[in-house]
Amino acid sequence: MKISILTLFPEMFEPLRCSIIKRATDKNIFELNIVDIRPFSLDKHGKCDDEPFGGGAGMVMTPQPIYDAINSLDPEHKALRIYTSPKGATLSVPTAKRLATSQRDLIILCGHYEGVDQRVLDLCIDEEISIGDYVLTGGELPAMVIVDCVSRFIPGTIKEESASGDSFSEGLLEYPQYTRPRVFMDMEVPEVLLSGHHENIQKWRQMQSLAITKKLRPDLLEDKQ
Repeated sequence: MKISILTLFPEMFEPLRCSIIKRATDKNIFELNIVDIRPFSLDKHGKCDDEPFGGGAGMVMTPQPIYDAINSLDPEHKALRIYTSPKGATLSVPTAKRLATSQRDLIILCGHYEGVDQRVLDLCIDEEISIGDYVLTGGELPAMVIVDCVSRFIPGTIKEESASGDSFSEGLLEYPQYTRPRVFMDMEVPEVLLSGHHENIQKWRQMQSLAITKKLRPDLLEDKQ
């Protein structure tokens, strides 16, 4: 899979060149391509934004540079094209799994300023995805969140059992985790985790996940009813 991110600020994506994602891309598990939109502008100064028709605060990204950038990457529209937008469907585990297993490359467009000319969205974008009910200064952070989340479900990025035990993977929040030392600040690791009895450990973790979900996110349990 190839994931291309279109942005006016490619320098913001250095965090994706670290840790698990770096190891995955180094092993060619998937390819990450950060594309600067500015060189595609036909404006002699590389301008990619302008004032909105009808008035209003701020600037809007113009359609031409985005249109040319997307179609230079994907002239036959084989990739799944995504726009990071608070108007989109909220990112979820099922969505991340769908994107990771779609057998299609991904192109993620990062808006900025007051957004993107609607015409290029109508012409080029397949779906809009939000990471929550709030507004950020641009789409770069949401794009990073989408890549990080989706990459976990691309086979080979992490161990399958790691992803399957994450919060939300089974509709519940994750159980508590412990490591050495066995006693810290007079607080001991639960004895069951030291027992070596895998069935009892699994039961304990399931009970903990249920209790934590009831306490912190009871709405998740309501959705399962």
